Amino acid sequence: MRKQEVRMGGEAGQGHGASSPAEQVKALVDLLAGKGSQGSQAPQTPDRTPDSPLGPHGNALPSGLCATDSRIQRHRDALLSRAGGSLELGDPSSRLTNLLLVEGLTDLQLREHDFTQVEATRGGWHSTRTITLDRLFLPLSRVSIPPRISITIGVAGVGKTTLVRDFVRLWAQGQVGKDFSLVLPLTFRDLNTHEKLSADRLVRSVFPHVGESGLQGALAKVLLILDGLDECRTPLDFSNTMACTDPKKEIQVDHLITNIIRGNLFPDVSIWVTSRPSTAGQIPGGLVDRMTEIRGFNEEEIRVCLEQMYPEDQVLLGWVLSQVQANRALYLMCTIPAFCRLAGLVLGHMRCHKQGPQDAELWPPRTLCELYSWYFRMALGSEGQEKGKASPRIEQLAHGGRKMVGTLGRLAFHGLVKKKYVFYEPDLKVFGVDLALLQSALCNGFLQREETLASSAAYCFTHLSLQEFVAAAYYYGASKRAIFDLFTEGGMSWPRLGFLTHFRSAAQRAMQAEDGRLDVFLRFLSGLLSPRVNALLAGSLLAPGEHQGSRAQVAELLQGCLRPDAAVCARAVNILRCLHELQHTGLARSVEEAMESRDLAGLTGPPHRAALAYLLQVSDACAQEANLSLCLSQGVLQSLLPQLLYCRSLRLDTNQFQDPVMELLGSVLSGKDCRIQRISLAENQISNKGAKALARSLLVNRSLTTLDLRSNSIGPQGAKALADALKINRTLVSLSLQSNRIRDDGARSMAEALAANRTLSVLHLQKNTIGPVGAQRMSDALKQNRSLKELMFSSNSIGDGGAKALAEALKVNQGLESLDLQSNSISDTGVAALMGALCANRTLLSLNLRENSISPEGAQDLARALCTNSTLKNLDLTANLLHDQGAQAIAVAVRENHALTSLHLQWNFIQAGAAKALGQALQFNRSLTSLDLQENAIGDEGACAVANALKANTALTALYLQVASIGAPGAQALGEALVVNRTLEILDLRGNAIGVAGAKALANALKVNSSLQRLNLQENSLGMDGAICVATALSGNHGLQHINLQGNHIGESGARMISETIKTNAPSCTVEM
Repeated sequence: MRKQEVRMGGEAGQGHGASSPAEQVKALVDLLAGKGSQGSQAPQTPDRTPDSPLGPHGNALPSGLCATDSRIQRHRDALLSRAGGSLELGDPSSRLTNLLLVEGLTDLQLREHDFTQVEATRGGWHSTRTITLDRLFLPLSRVSIPPRISITIGVAGVGKTTLVRDFVRLWAQGQVGKDFSLVLPLTFRDLNTHEKLSADRLVRSVFPHVGESGLQGALAKVLLILDGLDECRTPLDFSNTMACTDPKKEIQVDHLITNIIRGNLFPDVSIWVTSRPSTAGQIPGGLVDRMTEIRGFNEEEIRVCLEQMYPEDQVLLGWVLSQVQANRALYLMCTIPAFCRLAGLVLGHMRCHKQGPQDAELWPPRTLCELYSWYFRMALGSEGQEKGKASPRIEQLAHGGRKMVGTLGRLAFHGLVKKKYVFYEPDLKVFGVDLALLQSALCNGFLQREETLASSAAYCFTHLSLQEFVAAAYYYGASKRAIFDLFTEGGMSWPRLGFLTHFRSAAQRAMQAEDGRLDVFLRFLSGLLSPRVNALLAGSLLAPGEHQGSRAQVAELLQGCLRPDAAVCARAVNILRCLHELQHTGLARSVEEAMESRDLAGLTGPPHRAALAYLLQVSDACAQEANLSLCLSQGVLQSLLPQLLYCRSLRLDTNQFQDPVMELLGSVLSGKDCRIQRISLAENQISNKGAKALARSLLVNRSLTTLDLRSNSIGPQGAKALADALKINRTLVSLSLQSNRIRDDGARSMAEALAANRTLSVLHLQKNTIGPVGAQRMSDALKQNRSLKELMFSSNSIGDGGAKALAEALKVNQGLESLDLQSNSISDTGVAALMGALCANRTLLSLNLRENSISPEGAQDLARALCTNSTLKNLDLTANLLHDQGAQAIAVAVRENHALTSLHLQWNFIQAGAAKALGQALQFNRSLTSLDLQENAIGDEGACAVANALKANTALTALYLQVASIGAPGAQALGEALVVNRTLEILDLRGNAIGVAGAKALANALKVNSSLQRLNLQENSLGMDGAICVATALSGNHGLQHINLQGNHIGESGARMISETIKTNAPSCTVEM
């Protein structure tokens, strides 16, 4: 796109408060449904007055000449009268008036069918920047200029024409585009009626008042709207069009439009073009100043659209909505508003009309072709139901259906082949279409009429997909008797006999079509062979059992189209969609099963690769994350690269990928089409070279937010390349380099990146042989960085020196929330420094110091910090050397602290004395929700102290006492506490020796306790009697969800009996035996 704007973040997306989804959907759906009935905004009869409205070369005069001119007001009134059926959009920030700002067209948009674009991206939109309709033609910042050429793209049926009509109406009402003294709306449907046209006539035709006295041939600022470039009869050719600067010279319409866009004519006039994405590529990007896109429905808007269709019947609405949500493919397509309305009509109609037993077996629709077949039946059923007519006989309906397909089908098919989507009366005559037939209800369900210049009429199918369906139905029927190739009507072709021969021709044509325009046509053609569709349309459109013997051969023919190309293209994926329409799903099912079992190694042929690419788009399992770990070779990955672009989350762990594969993945991540947000490449064989390839892609990538490179062989050089990329990249928020070899030099590079980067919030550097020097560099970076929230530095060797350095950073850093320093050889000296920083820090929420060398002396510093700090919530001191003395000091701090929610003291040589101190603290503490004392010999005395605290404590929800030397007395005390306690949800007593007596005490508590959800009594010498006590006690308990009774010498028969008892007494509780 032309770099004429300096875009300042956020300004373009500013607007007013969002309107309700109901207003938003109503504006689009109702206008779209009435697209052909609201009159044309196209040129009127020309007024041949000699004065040019824009001067000889489009030069503008001051705005005062036309601001109050009555003719401008008459023009506004005329536009309002033509838009009389439009609905108010309400708030200007509704969906249609909040357009997405995009930076040019992607390869997907340029080369693929509209449906493919929606399916490949799963109905998502790439851009997050928006611009409101009232700012569409204004500068994006104070230092940029207004765009001259603006393009708004959107897939068929998303509401481009509706958007234009609403803009024109709002301009006429003075609500938007106030800088424009004149808006001239034109559609390509109207321009197609001219062979030649001058710029002067073009303007006069839409603004006939220009020739009246008083207007001196000039206007201040003009907007020329060209709606529907995809409907232009002749493609624009900017390479071979002669320049024209004479506004009175009549030239071909496509040449005229080309010269206007180039600026040879009307250089001061703003131009707004709307188009489907694939056609918008006809305009060179260098000429485009601003490109916007209309997004489709989101989940809430789909619901509101259906609500507006069935406002009075909530039961019907609920059923229709459930059908849409149950079919993922249908739901994705419903993000297109026109398709959503069509699907809603079909589902609602068939639900309301009584169906026979045979129809019930064919409901609900599973494929695209089935849905459109139901639509055909619905339209067929409306034939003859108009007022004053009797219900038609079935034979009449069937004849009408076949006649309609024969009449319109040929028109639809050849229009599709020639990229023609708008038809005029001469076109209808060429294809033998009876104009009287177009008045029938059946034809009205497929074809709409719109008035154009000089009262002539333009016809188009109500949606592109309906043209494709009718074309497929025509081809299906015509192939029975056609001798020559149907695609080359009027040209030379070899004789072709038989349905299979014609189907092969259609498949070959579809595979060769680079723009994918025959993809959906081939899907419908395949779908017409499925038994369900044949049953649906038997007697009306298809002969019962017609071509069913060819089904297996067609499936084989389709699979034969999957050539061993280097990469799986969109055409190959469409073949799998055709097989789905054909209800021949064996190939996809076999690959899906292999994918689930991580056994794809043997499925490497072209059909299997295409099936895998197809599953990446349609599988529910791949919707959130495509997990291809442990199952891909380099060759298979290379063939899948074009399709990996559209996976949101990709897991490629443990595939033995080396650096050459990273070069391939880097090319994917560098693509403009890339939608990958998260990618995991853990446990591969990536070295510095591979890291550099990925780093190069991060320089241009704008989608990736999470990159996991743990457990590879990346050294300091690879880390430096990634760090350099982070200085520029503004989208990555999480990077894991855990278990690599970056050392101090790599840590220094990362620190330099953090000093410049403002988006990275998670950085994992554990197990990287980083010492005090690396920690010092990281500390210096943290003093400047405010975006990093989580730093994982565990299993390095920073020692006390590194801890002191990080402590200095914590004194000034106000962004870091989680710091992991596990297993870093930190002793009391380092802890003292960290705790001094903690007294000043107000942002750190989690601190992990497990597996260090903290003694009772260090615990004193910890305690003092906890008495002062009011923000730390999680503290992990597992596997240190606290002993009773240190734990007692921490217990005193817990009594005063009101912020800590989780405290881990596992494996710290704690005994009963410290447990008593903690118990006393818990009686006063109201913030701690999780306490871990496992692997400490607190014994029954300590357990009793903690249990006594539970009688008063109302905050603790999780208590871990595994392997704590607890016997029956301790369990009995805990049981008594559970009778009273109403907040504890998790109690873990694994590896103690509570025996039968302890089990009975806990069982008695379970009879009345309603808060405990998980209970672990694994390895507690319960025996059969103890386990039975617990199992029978559950009959009155409705809170326990999980219980573990493993390792209690119950025996196999006893385990079965107890398991059955628990299932009977507490069916919602899962038991591990």
